[in-house]
Amino acid sequence: MPIKNRFAELLPEITEWRRDIHAHPELLFDTHRTSALVAEKLAQFGCDEVVTGIGRTGVVGIIKGRANGSGKVIGLRADMDALPIHEETGLDYASKTPGLMHACGHDGHTAMLLGAAKYLAETRNFDGTVAVIFQPAEEGGGGGREMVEDGMLDRFGIQEVYGMHNWPGQPLGQFAIRPGAFFAATDLFDIRVQGQGGHAAKPHVTVDSTVIASHIVLALQTIVSRNADPTRQLVVSVTSFETATKAFNVIPDTVHLRGTVRTLDPETRDLAERRMREIVEGTAATFGGSAVLDYQRNYPVMVNSEAETAFAAEVATAVAGNCAEAPQVMGGEDFAFMLEERPGAYILVGNGDTAHVHTPRYNFNDEIIPAGCSWWAELVERRMPAA
Repeated sequence: MPIKNRFAELLPEITEWRRDIHAHPELLFDTHRTSALVAEKLAQFGCDEVVTGIGRTGVVGIIKGRANGSGKVIGLRADMDALPIHEETGLDYASKTPGLMHACGHDGHTAMLLGAAKYLAETRNFDGTVAVIFQPAEEGGGGGREMVEDGMLDRFGIQEVYGMHNWPGQPLGQFAIRPGAFFAATDLFDIRVQGQGGHAAKPHVTVDSTVIASHIVLALQTIVSRNADPTRQLVVSVTSFETATKAFNVIPDTVHLRGTVRTLDPETRDLAERRMREIVEGTAATFGGSAVLDYQRNYPVMVNSEAETAFAAEVATAVAGNCAEAPQVMGGEDFAFMLEERPGAYILVGNGDTAHVHTPRYNFNDEIIPAGCSWWAELVERRMPAA
């Protein structure tokens, strides 16, 4: 079954939804306008139930098939939140909120799942139940975790969950997936370095926190190069270095460092945290200062289930003609929290030759909407075929 004709007919309407969401980006859990729009559309489509306020601002729509002999309930998830980036696309529908934009395509993900929901509510050509899940706060807020902790999966009896993300650089409308560990665990660290400040002309009477912090930044890279098994993936990135003063002639008392650690297996994750603590505290002590590490385990590794991944690839091949093997990704994805609780799979759909996500010139490619919608719909109809 190739791309469904109904989504070619719906493309202008779905594109209009997508561009409206794009023009009104919202951060983290503050997706009030987007959540309200989603809930309104789901009610208009005739969903059997529309529930708001799950995971603070999440929305779930329930669509029952023509029959329920299978007893199956499948969850389909899209994310709704934007990023704190100032848009530089120059589009007619560019962000109307300075400093915020949909730089990761969540506007497109939401629109595609809405399109699929409309089709599924119209046709109901399946035996079972679909839960369409619209999640806030994927970009660092852990909205997926909060929806799970709110009891969403048990409340609706969801047995399997599936997710999708657009992927710049991948051929337009083509799919890619892999079983097992797919997206990395992403942990956050916050380091406070304490020295003794003073006049820049008298460094000998100070404990220079800037020197200590600089050595820590360099030493942390040895976790990757000299501690971790080189056949296992690990990324340690210091992304912020702030001194307590901006003066030319003052050695500051304190320096504040921030960053992330990304891993794909539990052993490497444990190693990274242990060695970071040893390096931070030991380096500071070597130079006569002190340092405190706050290490926060954030998103877990996102692991695709074997059987569900094979099925998702089969559906993608039916829609697009093939499905490639995706590489492992060191970015984080909080769909991982749902996949920790239920079997399922996460797939990439090509956004074509566009700017990368998380950049000011990125834009979701509306041409991929029929492919994405068709994958959602075909997945449901094949997983829960009507008699």
